[in-house]
Order: sequence, then C-alpha cells, then structure tokens
Amino acid sequence: MLFRNLKIIEPILKAVKSEGYTEPTPIQSKAIPSLLEGRDLLGCAQTGTGKTAAFAIPILQDLSEEHRNIKGKRQIKALILAPTRELAIQIGDSFKAYGKYLNLKTLVVYGGVSQHPQTRSLTSGVDILVATPGRLLDLVNQKYIRLNQVTHFVLDEADMMLDMGMLPDVKRIIKLIPEIRQTMFFSATMPDEIAKLSSSILKNPVTVSITPVSSAVEIIEQSVYQVDKGNKINLLIHLLKNKAIVSALVFSRTKHGADKIVKALEKAGLQAQAIHGNKSQNARQLALSNFKERKTRILVATDIAARGIDIEELSHVFNFDLPEVPETYVHRIGRTGRAGLGGIAIAFCDQEEKLLLRDIQKLTSKSIEIVGDHPFPWNEKLQFSTSKPVTPRARSTKKTSYSKSNAEKKEKSYWKSR
Repeated sequence: MLFRNLKIIEPILKAVKSEGYTEPTPIQSKAIPSLLEGRDLLGCAQTGTGKTAAFAIPILQDLSEEHRNIKGKRQIKALILAPTRELAIQIGDSFKAYGKYLNLKTLVVYGGVSQHPQTRSLTSGVDILVATPGRLLDLVNQKYIRLNQVTHFVLDEADMMLDMGMLPDVKRIIKLIPEIRQTMFFSATMPDEIAKLSSSILKNPVTVSITPVSSAVEIIEQSVYQVDKGNKINLLIHLLKNKAIVSALVFSRTKHGADKIVKALEKAGLQAQAIHGNKSQNARQLALSNFKERKTRILVATDIAARGIDIEELSHVFNFDLPEVPETYVHRIGRTGRAGLGGIAIAFCDQEEKLLLRDIQKLTSKSIEIVGDHPFPWNEKLQFSTSKPVTPRARSTKKTSYSKSNAEKKEKSYWKSR
C-alpha cells in the first residue's frame, strides 16, 4: 500500500514524499483511514512504529479543510500532550514537516525555558499546540491559552505520563477541553490505571495494536555480558574502543549513574555526553543534537530522558544497568532497529541482576546469547531452567534461554518534566 491509497490530500502527500516516505507503516495504514472518518483511536504501539505520522496526517488534513471557512484569529483546534520536552519537540517537527504546504501554524510549549517566546507566538494565534502538561497548565492559569475550541486531542506516551506522576495534570487538562472532540490515545503498555483513563475519554474507539513486545526484538542482534558490577565501566570502555561502533546509546538506571559513566568514558579518552532530567533544557538539546549529527559518538541516557529520541541508523544500544521492568528493555533496544533496519543491543548483567535478565527472557520468549569471552567475566555461569530446546547459532558465544512466567515488576520514576 502507498500513502496515495489512503485518501490523503495532495499537499500532505507532497510533503510526505519530500520527507522520503512512500509506503505507510502498519500503524499508519490502520489508523489513518479510521481517523479521517472521525473515529476515536486507542493505539498500543512503541516509539519507532510511525505513530506520530499516524495521528499528525489526519489532524492536518481535517484542520486544513476546516481552515478554509474560518475567519479572524487562529484558535487552538488540535492539542497534543507529550510527557517530555524532547518528544514534544519531535512531534512539533513532524507536524511542521507534514504540513509545510498547508496554511496551518504549529507551536510547541514546554518548561525549563523562558515562556516569553512561547507567549509571543500564542498572541498571533495557533492552530496546533504540542505541549507538556506542566507548562500547558501554567499558561492556561496565566490566561495565555484557552482550550475551549479544541476539536482534536492526542494523549501520547500515556504510560510514561503515569510513571512520571503526570496523570493528575492530564485529568485537569481534559476537563478544560470540549467533550465533543476526536480523541487519540497512545500508550506502549496498558497498566490498569491507563486502561481506565482510556475508557473514560474515548468513545467507541478503533483499537490498533502494533508490534507486540515479544516480536519487536526479532530483527535486533542481542547479547549479554556477565560481568561484576565494579567492572561494568571497564567492560564498557573496552567495547567502545572498537571504532566499528559508529554510534552508541548507553542506558543508565539513574541520573547520577549516567554522569559517572560519562566522566569515566571521558577519562578513558572517549567523547560522550549525558542526557537526563537534571540537565538544563539547552544542555539536553545540545547533547541530543550532537549525537544525531554524529559530533558525539556516545550518548548516556536515563529511560525518561531517552523517551522520544528518534535517531536513524543508531548502530548500538548498551544496557549498562538492566531495567527493573522487562518491557523497558524492549523500549530501550528498540532505539536501534528502526524502520525494519537491524541493530545491535548489548546488555551487562551482574550477580544482582540475574532475576532481571530472567524476566526479560520470559517476556520476549527469545534467548539472548551469553558472551563469555571478554576481559572482565564473573566466575559463576548464568544457569536458568529452559522450557524448550535452543537452536545454536553460528557464533563463538554461549547462550541460554528461560521459561515464561507471569511475574511482573513495576518501575517508579519521580522526575517530572515541566
């Protein structure tokens, strides 16, 4: 199927083509026709599946047709809520790219920077507003923003908003927008509180579920290094000295840990930058820009700061610390392998993380190769039960597999983006 088969208007088709896209992704081909019919939508999809275009294109098309009959100052007709500044900026860039041949104005508002440039843009009128919840409520309370004309509402990365403690703000915002509207709700996972929220704000929605978590990892080459906790940084330095690693995104469980990793890498002569909630907005954007432009080869990030990072042809993802929630592992490694491209994901596992690795194996139902041939091994071999035989691959590594389980862990994150 091609984009032109989805009844998309010519200015948007022209913009999409100029971005290098001709064929829609699965979520786009399933979501766009229903959204153009005015249906609400519940989307269960990870980042990297093309979901931004899945909601941006129908919104742009609807507003373009409505805009012909509107006179006077522009009113906010579409509101997109995103949990982080990085994701909000990325969504805003997508709206501007797909709508560059339309007479529509998009604005992104987020905290951590002066509000004056944002309020100046608001005074001249805006059609599409992309916002983080905290800054949006600040501007509403100051009467810079009114949401009584919103006809299209998108809640993106709802599960992340739950983790970050943003749901009370989100619920306050929902009370400010008209009940008669088209609503699009996206979440990578569906914990009970998110499912309850979606059922309360969606009306007879179309449900689109793309790339189940267990199958998202099939195209990514994965391996795990068993290493003592104190030797993780030495192993990371050893591996990153391989110049064949073109770009590396390294995940740390904590902000303090991310800074420590960067300092150790720089001491070893490896250029790296960190991105996390304690960094200023300018510092985070600079680090991300340098990484995207290949000025910096290594980016060290926490999970929340990394949500929304979309980098083409990212070659390697390193799990310096294994996550406490197995789904988070899949989101992390999904930063590589974009758009069907392959990628390499390397995880470090110390003695205390064996059960975390077990949970990851159970979730994905995919064995991860255990690399024993490296300078910093730990003595005990990983030994877990297996429920099915594992077919060896032609590699000079050892591997194991693990049985499925119903056990789940829940991760809490308290950094809140404003």
